[in-house]
Amino acid sequence: QVQLVESGGGLVQVGDSLRLSCAAASGRTFSNFGVGWFRQAPGKEREFVAVINWNIGRTTYADSVKGRFTVSKDNAKHTVYLQMNSLKTGDTAVYYCARRYRYYYPASDEREYDYWGQGTQVTVSS
Repeated sequence: QVQLVESGGGLVQVGDSLRLSCAAASGRTFSNFGVGWFRQAPGKEREFVAVINWNIGRTTYADSVKGRFTVSKDNAKHTVYLQMNSLKTGDTAVYYCARRYRYYYPASDEREYDYWGQGTQVTVSS
């Protein structure tokens, strides 16, 4: 029922910037929920990146991206953004957005999320 579409991935070089988007069909999708970003590199487990509470706007970041990545939202467009700066080769992964609904476990726990997008590839080369 809930569809999330990621976009904005691509091939960049170390130190470059990239902005990812996570779009929903309507504002009803995110209102009173949260939106998280995860990433998964080949052969590795999916890793928490950041999350934003839609109504309050509070954000949380993984230590590995804090100070480099910024998550934000556009209410009118029903879209959440992940601005990625100072990209490193270690940031290479498929990036997913997901809707947070439980608010019981920590934000990094995937049990907090019910709907996921298809992912967008980010490749950082040196």
